[in-house]
Amino acid sequence: MEIKRDLYLNRLIRREKNGLIKIVTGVRRCGKSYLLLNLFHNYLLDKGIQENHIIEVALDDRSNKELRDPDNMLKYVKEQITDRDTYYIILDEVQLLAEFEDVLNSFIHIRNADVYVTGSNSRFLSSNLVTEFRGRGDEIRIHPLSFREYCSACKGSADEAWDDYCTYGGLPLILSRETPEEKSEYLMSLFQKVYISDIVDRNKVRNREEMDELVDILASAVGSLTNPLKLANTFKTVKKKNISDKTLKKYMDYLTDAFLVSKAARYDIKGRNYIGSPAKFYFEDIGLRNARLNFRQAEENHIMENIIYNELRIRGYHVDVGIVEQFGKNRENKTTKKQLEVDFVATRGSEKYYIQSAFAMTTPEKQMQEERPLNAIGDSFKKIIVVRDNIKVRRNDMGIVTIGIRNFLLDENSLNL
Repeated sequence: MEIKRDLYLNRLIRREKNGLIKIVTGVRRCGKSYLLLNLFHNYLLDKGIQENHIIEVALDDRSNKELRDPDNMLKYVKEQITDRDTYYIILDEVQLLAEFEDVLNSFIHIRNADVYVTGSNSRFLSSNLVTEFRGRGDEIRIHPLSFREYCSACKGSADEAWDDYCTYGGLPLILSRETPEEKSEYLMSLFQKVYISDIVDRNKVRNREEMDELVDILASAVGSLTNPLKLANTFKTVKKKNISDKTLKKYMDYLTDAFLVSKAARYDIKGRNYIGSPAKFYFEDIGLRNARLNFRQAEENHIMENIIYNELRIRGYHVDVGIVEQFGKNRENKTTKKQLEVDFVATRGSEKYYIQSAFAMTTPEKQMQEERPLNAIGDSFKKIIVVRDNIKVRRNDMGIVTIGIRNFLLDENSLNL
């Protein structure tokens, strides 16, 4: 079964032979290797590139252990380049290559080489490469399957696909698991044996139990405002443990560096500035979040909010939590000020959208509650409410658009309907 991931493939194609090192990053098992070693490889063959001009090395393959040595890797690649035509160098899991920065810098000096690498740790790759290459690295971030990608590859109706997606998420190999037991066991094992173990080993975490408990708390409170100090108080009152906010911040950084969770900062819409802590944290894959909680906390409203956040990021938007102040008068005719929250402020260049995730608007009061923050903004950028109901598009007199979650996710142009 081939899953088309045209969004990312096209991003690679647009960067082909741009003189930069293309760095494909993302959480483990999200499809980075498949994108480069299958989809991009086949694209190159289809456009007439000869097989011997595609130099691929999967560094997590035991048979390539010797090529994890930088000198061996350089020698191997240079021996493959025998003419002046373009050679495509593709290294999978490049963080396993010792002194990989020096090796990649050497590849840059090969005039007829076009270099692509994958890695699973943002700090190890993105931060280091930005410094090391001084603008010569070009990052392509890949995410687990969007709902649109998931539907294109799964069997059954859109309703069935939505139920599965809300429960098991979009890691590609989920589609190869037949039963609920197989899917849940895969996710639970993956979380504990791959993700957490990788973070603990890489960062030399001494107390794995603390890390596990932090992940549980974040999973339980997905989409809630929090910060390290608040979490430290939770550990003290609920877990009866004293863990400093500095230690918890360090753990949270480990989780974001591994792409397991993502932080949405608060943004003052009218003041046009960021507000400090607290912030919201969302899981990169909702199936992993559910598995972490043994599939016990299946609140579809929080799950839906997490999925919308991920979809916006998949589409290339920077996503913040919006804050807008509303002024009024109390009974004594004194001025009052109230902070209203807009779930998401999505920006991409000059584009901006304000989006509310509303599981249901069953009463006029509930509809007013969801519309109030959007009406208080006062600018002309588009305002959207996403609901659980299967609504195509509905627009009120103030220009606020209401759309059903499945239509929002399945239509790649849904922000502009």
